[in-house]
Amino acid sequence: MRIQESEPASARYSPARIRATWNGTGSVEDAARALGFSRAKGYELIRRGRFPCRVLRIGRSSRVVTASLLRVLESGEPEYNDSCT
Repeated sequence: MRIQESEPASARYSPARIRATWNGTGSVEDAARALGFSRAKGYELIRRGRFPCRVLRIGRSSRVVTASLLRVLESGEPEYNDSCT
């Protein structure tokens, strides 16, 4: 789901907003932005097995598990792969 670009990024990627608007998974791009880094860095971390929350591989694409992302955002602690934030 795309949000209006005039809205600040902090509001677009707040845990409350994610909980209200995302489905069971989200894009790597949106999850990376919610965590404070770029899309390219997100994909690099996935390739290295270092993305801080659970990622599902579906065919050739990757999806980030929303519940895992929310836990990481709220706790500040990575959930998988010995990642550091």
